Amino acid sequence: MKQTFTYLRWPFLFTVTGLVLAYWLGYKTTGTVGGALSFFMIGAVLAILEISLSFDNAIVNANILERMEPKWQHRFLTWGILIAVFGMRIVFPLAVVAIAAKIGPISAVLLAATDPHEYARIMDESHIGIAAFGGTFLMMVALTYFIDQSKEVDWIKMIERHLRKWASIRGLEIALVLFTALMFSISLPAHESAAFLFAAVCGLVTFLAVELLGHFLDAEKEVHSAATKGGLGAFLYLEVLDASFSFDGVIGAFALTQNLFLIAIGLGIGAFYVRSMTIMLVERQMLTQFRYLEHGAFYSVLVLSIIMYAQSLWHVPELFTGLIGASFICMSLFSSIRYNKLEQGA
Repeated sequence: MKQTFTYLRWPFLFTVTGLVLAYWLGYKTTGTVGGALSFFMIGAVLAILEISLSFDNAIVNANILERMEPKWQHRFLTWGILIAVFGMRIVFPLAVVAIAAKIGPISAVLLAATDPHEYARIMDESHIGIAAFGGTFLMMVALTYFIDQSKEVDWIKMIERHLRKWASIRGLEIALVLFTALMFSISLPAHESAAFLFAAVCGLVTFLAVELLGHFLDAEKEVHSAATKGGLGAFLYLEVLDASFSFDGVIGAFALTQNLFLIAIGLGIGAFYVRSMTIMLVERQMLTQFRYLEHGAFYSVLVLSIIMYAQSLWHVPELFTGLIGASFICMSLFSSIRYNKLEQGA
Protein backbone atom coordinates (compact mmCIF):
# COMPACT_ATOMS: atom_id res chain seq x y z
CA MET A 1 0.00 0.00 0.00
CA LYS A 2 2.85 2.33 0.91
CA GLN A 3 4.56 1.63 -2.42
CA THR A 4 1.35 2.41 -4.31
CA PHE A 5 0.99 5.73 -2.48
CA THR A 6 4.54 6.62 -3.55
CA TYR A 7 3.46 6.43 -7.19
CA LEU A 8 0.29 8.44 -6.56
CA ARG A 9 1.85 11.17 -4.39
CA TRP A 10 2.30 13.68 -7.22
CA PRO A 11 -1.09 12.96 -8.83
CA PHE A 12 -2.79 13.50 -5.43
CA LEU A 13 -0.94 16.80 -5.00
CA PHE A 14 -1.89 17.95 -8.50
CA THR A 15 -5.50 16.86 -7.89
CA VAL A 16 -5.80 19.12 -4.85
CA THR A 17 -4.07 22.01 -6.63
CA GLY A 18 -6.12 21.53 -9.82
CA LEU A 19 -9.49 21.37 -8.05
CA VAL A 20 -8.64 24.48 -6.02
CA LEU A 21 -7.78 26.25 -9.30
CA ALA A 22 -11.05 25.01 -10.82
CA TYR A 23 -13.00 26.44 -7.88
CA TRP A 24 -11.14 29.77 -8.14
CA LEU A 25 -11.68 29.89 -11.92
CA GLY A 26 -15.39 29.25 -11.43
CA TYR A 27 -15.68 32.04 -8.88
CA LYS A 28 -13.74 34.50 -11.08
CA THR A 29 -15.86 33.56 -14.11
CA THR A 30 -19.33 33.54 -12.51
CA GLY A 31 -18.85 35.61 -9.37
CA THR A 32 -20.92 33.14 -7.31
CA VAL A 33 -20.16 30.26 -4.95
CA GLY A 34 -22.61 28.10 -6.92
CA GLY A 35 -20.68 28.74 -10.13
CA ALA A 36 -17.42 27.96 -8.35
CA LEU A 37 -18.80 24.64 -7.08
CA SER A 38 -20.05 23.84 -10.59
CA PHE A 39 -16.53 24.36 -12.02
CA PHE A 40 -15.13 22.27 -9.16
CA MET A 41 -17.47 19.36 -9.97
CA ILE A 42 -16.87 19.57 -13.73
CA GLY A 43 -13.10 19.54 -13.13
CA ALA A 44 -13.46 16.38 -11.03
CA VAL A 45 -15.68 14.69 -13.66
CA LEU A 46 -13.20 15.57 -16.42
CA ALA A 47 -10.37 14.01 -14.41
CA ILE A 48 -12.38 10.80 -13.92
CA LEU A 49 -13.29 10.80 -17.63
CA GLU A 50 -9.63 11.09 -18.64
CA ILE A 51 -8.55 8.30 -16.28
CA SER A 52 -11.33 5.95 -17.43
CA LEU A 53 -10.45 6.55 -21.10
CA SER A 54 -6.73 6.11 -20.50
CA PHE A 55 -6.26 2.77 -18.74
CA ASP A 56 -5.33 1.24 -22.09
CA ASN A 57 -3.00 4.20 -22.72
CA ALA A 58 -1.07 3.45 -19.54
CA ILE A 59 -0.68 -0.24 -20.40
CA VAL A 60 0.41 0.41 -24.00
CA ASN A 61 2.87 3.05 -22.77
CA ALA A 62 4.24 0.61 -20.20
CA ASN A 63 4.77 -2.00 -22.92
CA ILE A 64 7.13 0.44 -24.67
CA LEU A 65 8.67 1.93 -21.52
CA GLU A 66 9.83 -1.51 -20.37
CA ARG A 67 12.36 -1.45 -23.21
CA MET A 68 13.59 2.08 -22.46
CA GLU A 69 16.53 3.17 -20.36
CA PRO A 70 15.76 4.43 -16.81
CA LYS A 71 16.74 8.02 -17.69
CA TRP A 72 14.29 8.08 -20.61
CA GLN A 73 11.60 6.57 -18.40
CA HIS A 74 12.20 9.47 -16.01
CA ARG A 75 12.12 11.99 -18.87
CA PHE A 76 8.80 10.56 -20.04
CA LEU A 77 7.36 11.19 -16.57
CA THR A 78 8.80 14.72 -16.30
CA TRP A 79 9.15 16.25 -19.77
CA GLY A 80 6.33 14.08 -21.05
CA ILE A 81 3.83 15.32 -18.48
CA LEU A 82 4.53 18.91 -19.51
CA ILE A 83 3.89 17.99 -23.14
CA ALA A 84 0.74 16.05 -22.18
CA VAL A 85 -0.78 18.75 -19.96
CA PHE A 86 0.30 21.94 -21.71
CA GLY A 87 0.79 20.58 -25.22
CA MET A 88 -2.29 18.43 -25.74
CA ARG A 89 -4.69 20.08 -23.28
CA ILE A 90 -3.88 23.74 -24.08
CA VAL A 91 -1.67 24.19 -27.16
CA PHE A 92 -3.44 21.57 -29.30
CA PRO A 93 -7.00 22.98 -28.95
CA LEU A 94 -5.64 26.50 -29.49
CA ALA A 95 -3.76 25.38 -32.61
CA VAL A 96 -6.88 23.71 -34.03
CA VAL A 97 -8.94 26.87 -33.55
CA ALA A 98 -6.17 29.13 -34.88
CA ILE A 99 -5.86 27.05 -38.06
CA ALA A 100 -9.61 26.55 -38.55
CA ALA A 101 -10.49 30.21 -37.94
CA LYS A 102 -7.32 31.49 -39.67
CA ILE A 103 -6.35 33.62 -36.68
CA GLY A 104 -3.14 33.99 -34.68
CA PRO A 105 -2.41 32.05 -31.47
CA ILE A 106 -2.94 35.13 -29.27
CA SER A 107 -6.33 35.73 -30.90
CA ALA A 108 -7.19 32.08 -30.27
CA VAL A 109 -6.39 32.51 -26.55
CA LEU A 110 -8.53 35.65 -26.39
CA LEU A 111 -11.36 33.83 -28.18
CA ALA A 112 -11.19 30.97 -25.65
CA ALA A 113 -11.29 33.46 -22.77
CA THR A 114 -13.95 35.85 -24.10
CA ASP A 115 -16.21 33.72 -26.31
CA PRO A 116 -16.02 30.05 -25.22
CA HIS A 117 -19.18 29.10 -27.18
CA GLU A 118 -17.67 30.25 -30.49
CA TYR A 119 -14.42 28.52 -29.53
CA ALA A 120 -16.31 25.25 -28.87
CA ARG A 121 -18.19 25.60 -32.17
CA ILE A 122 -14.92 25.85 -34.14
CA MET A 123 -13.52 22.83 -32.28
CA ASP A 124 -16.67 20.87 -33.07
CA GLU A 125 -16.39 21.71 -36.77
CA SER A 126 -12.81 20.37 -36.74
CA HIS A 127 -13.91 17.07 -35.21
CA ILE A 128 -13.98 15.14 -38.50
CA GLY A 129 -10.29 15.68 -39.19
CA ILE A 130 -9.25 15.08 -35.58
CA ALA A 131 -11.22 11.80 -35.40
CA ALA A 132 -9.76 10.57 -38.71
CA PHE A 133 -6.16 11.45 -37.77
CA GLY A 134 -6.30 10.00 -34.25
CA GLY A 135 -8.31 6.94 -35.29
CA THR A 136 -5.85 6.08 -38.06
CA PHE A 137 -2.81 6.44 -35.83
CA LEU A 138 -4.31 4.27 -33.07
CA MET A 139 -5.54 1.64 -35.55
CA MET A 140 -2.00 1.32 -36.89
CA VAL A 141 -0.67 0.96 -33.33
CA ALA A 142 -3.09 -1.89 -32.57
CA LEU A 143 -2.75 -3.75 -35.87
CA THR A 144 1.06 -3.50 -35.78
CA TYR A 145 0.94 -5.26 -32.41
CA PHE A 146 -1.31 -8.12 -33.57
CA ILE A 147 0.06 -8.57 -37.12
CA ASP A 148 3.53 -9.58 -35.95
CA GLN A 149 5.27 -12.89 -36.68
CA SER A 150 7.49 -12.55 -33.60
CA LYS A 151 4.47 -12.34 -31.26
CA GLU A 152 4.46 -15.50 -29.14
CA VAL A 153 1.53 -15.20 -26.71
CA ASP A 154 -2.10 -15.23 -27.88
CA TRP A 155 -5.11 -14.35 -25.75
CA ILE A 156 -8.09 -14.69 -28.13
CA LYS A 157 -6.43 -17.44 -30.14
CA MET A 158 -8.96 -17.79 -32.98
CA ILE A 159 -8.27 -14.16 -33.96
CA GLU A 160 -4.64 -13.62 -33.02
CA ARG A 161 -3.26 -16.81 -34.60
CA HIS A 162 -4.65 -15.85 -38.00
CA LEU A 163 -3.36 -12.27 -37.72
CA ARG A 164 0.10 -13.57 -36.79
CA LYS A 165 0.10 -15.94 -39.79
CA TRP A 166 -0.89 -13.12 -42.14
CA ALA A 167 2.03 -11.01 -40.95
CA SER A 168 4.09 -12.35 -43.86
CA ILE A 169 1.93 -10.24 -46.21
CA ARG A 170 3.87 -6.98 -46.43
CA GLY A 171 1.89 -3.84 -45.66
CA LEU A 172 -1.24 -5.74 -44.60
CA GLU A 173 -1.97 -3.44 -41.67
CA ILE A 174 -1.60 -0.36 -43.90
CA ALA A 175 -4.01 -1.86 -46.45
CA LEU A 176 -6.58 -2.65 -43.73
CA VAL A 177 -6.40 0.88 -42.31
CA LEU A 178 -6.68 2.54 -45.72
CA PHE A 179 -9.63 0.30 -46.66
CA THR A 180 -11.42 1.16 -43.40
CA ALA A 181 -10.77 4.88 -43.88
CA LEU A 182 -12.04 4.69 -47.46
CA MET A 183 -15.27 2.95 -46.39
CA PHE A 184 -15.98 5.60 -43.75
CA SER A 185 -15.14 8.46 -46.13
CA ILE A 186 -17.61 7.09 -48.69
CA SER A 187 -20.32 7.15 -46.01
CA LEU A 188 -19.76 10.84 -45.28
CA PRO A 189 -21.26 13.80 -47.16
CA ALA A 190 -19.13 15.01 -50.09
CA HIS A 191 -17.87 18.15 -48.32
CA GLU A 192 -16.65 16.09 -45.31
CA SER A 193 -15.39 13.01 -47.18
CA ALA A 194 -12.25 14.64 -48.60
CA ALA A 195 -11.34 16.18 -45.23
CA PHE A 196 -11.75 12.81 -43.47
CA LEU A 197 -9.64 10.94 -46.03
CA PHE A 198 -6.91 13.61 -46.06
CA ALA A 199 -6.68 13.57 -42.23
CA ALA A 200 -6.59 9.75 -42.23
CA VAL A 201 -3.69 9.72 -44.70
CA CYS A 202 -1.90 12.33 -42.56
CA GLY A 203 -2.37 10.07 -39.52
CA LEU A 204 -0.93 7.11 -41.43
CA VAL A 205 2.04 9.15 -42.71
CA THR A 206 2.68 10.44 -39.17
CA PHE A 207 2.72 6.90 -37.77
CA LEU A 208 5.16 5.71 -40.44
CA ALA A 209 7.33 8.82 -40.07
CA VAL A 210 7.56 8.48 -36.29
CA GLU A 211 8.39 4.77 -36.60
CA LEU A 212 11.08 5.53 -39.16
CA LEU A 213 12.50 8.38 -37.09
CA GLY A 214 12.48 6.23 -33.98
CA HIS A 215 14.38 3.40 -35.68
CA PHE A 216 16.87 5.87 -37.12
CA LEU A 217 17.53 7.71 -33.87
CA ASP A 218 17.84 4.56 -31.80
CA ALA A 219 20.08 2.92 -34.43
CA GLU A 220 22.39 5.95 -34.28
CA LYS A 221 22.39 5.75 -30.51
CA GLU A 222 23.32 2.07 -30.64
CA VAL A 223 26.30 2.84 -32.85
CA HIS A 224 27.63 5.74 -30.78
CA SER A 225 26.70 4.62 -27.26
CA ALA A 226 26.88 1.62 -24.96
CA ALA A 227 23.20 2.12 -24.18
CA THR A 228 21.37 -0.06 -26.65
CA LYS A 229 17.77 0.98 -26.90
CA GLY A 230 14.88 3.09 -25.78
CA GLY A 231 16.25 6.56 -26.40
CA LEU A 232 14.93 9.66 -28.12
CA GLY A 233 13.18 7.71 -30.88
CA ALA A 234 11.07 5.70 -28.43
CA PHE A 235 10.35 8.87 -26.45
CA LEU A 236 9.05 10.67 -29.56
CA TYR A 237 6.94 7.66 -30.51
CA LEU A 238 5.43 7.57 -27.03
CA GLU A 239 4.58 11.27 -27.13
CA VAL A 240 2.78 10.99 -30.49
CA LEU A 241 1.00 7.86 -29.26
CA ASP A 242 -0.02 9.66 -26.07
CA ALA A 243 -1.31 12.60 -28.11
CA SER A 244 -3.47 10.29 -30.22
CA PHE A 245 -5.04 8.85 -27.08
CA SER A 246 -5.77 12.39 -25.89
CA PHE A 247 -7.84 13.41 -28.94
CA ASP A 248 -10.93 11.59 -27.71
CA GLY A 249 -10.77 13.08 -24.22
CA VAL A 250 -10.16 16.65 -25.43
CA ILE A 251 -13.06 16.58 -27.87
CA GLY A 252 -15.36 14.84 -25.39
CA ALA A 253 -14.57 17.42 -22.71
CA PHE A 254 -16.29 20.13 -24.77
CA ALA A 255 -19.58 18.27 -24.17
CA LEU A 256 -19.23 19.16 -20.47
CA THR A 257 -17.80 22.67 -20.68
CA GLN A 258 -16.61 25.18 -23.27
CA ASN A 259 -14.03 26.68 -20.90
CA LEU A 260 -10.59 25.76 -22.28
CA PHE A 261 -8.82 26.44 -19.00
CA LEU A 262 -11.20 24.22 -17.00
CA ILE A 263 -10.70 21.47 -19.60
CA ALA A 264 -6.92 21.81 -19.22
CA ILE A 265 -7.20 21.50 -15.43
CA GLY A 266 -9.52 18.48 -15.43
CA LEU A 267 -7.78 16.51 -18.16
CA GLY A 268 -4.38 17.52 -16.76
CA ILE A 269 -5.27 15.85 -13.45
CA GLY A 270 -6.15 12.68 -15.34
CA ALA A 271 -2.89 12.85 -17.31
CA PHE A 272 -0.86 12.81 -14.07
CA TYR A 273 -2.57 9.59 -12.96
CA VAL A 274 -1.98 7.95 -16.34
CA ARG A 275 1.74 8.78 -16.17
CA SER A 276 2.04 7.41 -12.64
CA MET A 277 0.12 4.24 -13.52
CA THR A 278 2.49 3.73 -16.45
CA ILE A 279 5.60 3.98 -14.27
CA MET A 280 4.04 1.67 -11.64
CA LEU A 281 3.27 -0.96 -14.29
CA VAL A 282 6.89 -0.85 -15.48
CA GLU A 283 8.72 -0.78 -12.14
CA ARG A 284 6.57 -3.47 -10.54
CA GLN A 285 6.70 -5.56 -13.76
CA MET A 286 2.94 -6.01 -13.79
CA LEU A 287 2.85 -6.77 -17.52
CA THR A 288 5.07 -9.78 -16.84
CA GLN A 289 2.91 -10.91 -13.92
CA PHE A 290 -0.34 -10.60 -15.91
CA ARG A 291 0.18 -12.45 -19.18
CA TYR A 292 -2.76 -11.08 -21.20
CA LEU A 293 -3.02 -7.54 -19.82
CA GLU A 294 -1.33 -5.85 -22.77
CA HIS A 295 -3.51 -7.88 -25.17
CA GLY A 296 -6.60 -6.39 -23.55
CA ALA A 297 -5.09 -2.91 -23.84
CA PHE A 298 -4.38 -3.28 -27.57
CA TYR A 299 -7.89 -4.66 -28.22
CA SER A 300 -9.15 -1.58 -26.39
CA VAL A 301 -6.98 0.63 -28.61
CA LEU A 302 -8.36 -1.05 -31.74
CA VAL A 303 -11.95 -0.55 -30.59
CA LEU A 304 -11.18 3.07 -29.64
CA SER A 305 -9.81 3.73 -33.13
CA ILE A 306 -12.99 2.36 -34.72
CA ILE A 307 -15.12 4.44 -32.34
CA MET A 308 -13.17 7.56 -33.34
CA TYR A 309 -13.96 6.77 -36.97
CA ALA A 310 -17.61 6.14 -36.06
CA GLN A 311 -17.81 9.53 -34.33
CA SER A 312 -17.55 11.13 -37.76
CA LEU A 313 -21.01 9.66 -38.48
CA TRP A 314 -22.73 9.35 -35.10
CA HIS A 315 -22.36 10.64 -31.57
CA VAL A 316 -20.78 7.97 -29.35
CA PRO A 317 -21.05 8.74 -25.61
CA GLU A 318 -17.70 8.97 -23.80
CA LEU A 319 -19.11 6.72 -21.06
CA PHE A 320 -19.61 3.93 -23.61
CA THR A 321 -16.06 4.38 -24.93
CA GLY A 322 -14.60 4.21 -21.43
CA LEU A 323 -16.65 1.13 -20.49
CA ILE A 324 -15.61 -0.76 -23.64
CA GLY A 325 -11.93 -0.13 -22.94
CA ALA A 326 -12.26 -1.02 -19.26
CA SER A 327 -14.15 -4.23 -20.15
CA PHE A 328 -11.36 -5.54 -22.38
CA ILE A 329 -8.74 -4.75 -19.73
CA CYS A 330 -10.78 -6.37 -16.94
CA MET A 331 -11.37 -9.51 -19.04
CA SER A 332 -7.67 -9.77 -19.90
CA LEU A 333 -6.75 -9.28 -16.23
CA PHE A 334 -9.18 -12.04 -15.21
CA SER A 335 -7.74 -14.36 -17.89
CA SER A 336 -4.21 -13.60 -16.65
CA ILE A 337 -5.11 -14.40 -13.04
CA ARG A 338 -6.80 -17.65 -14.11
CA TYR A 339 -3.72 -18.60 -16.18
CA ASN A 340 -1.42 -17.92 -13.21
CA LYS A 341 -3.56 -20.14 -10.94
CA LEU A 342 -3.51 -22.97 -13.48
CA GLU A 343 0.27 -22.67 -13.80
CA GLN A 344 0.73 -22.75 -10.03
CA GLY A 345 -1.54 -25.79 -9.80
CA ALA A 346 0.44 -27.56 -12.51
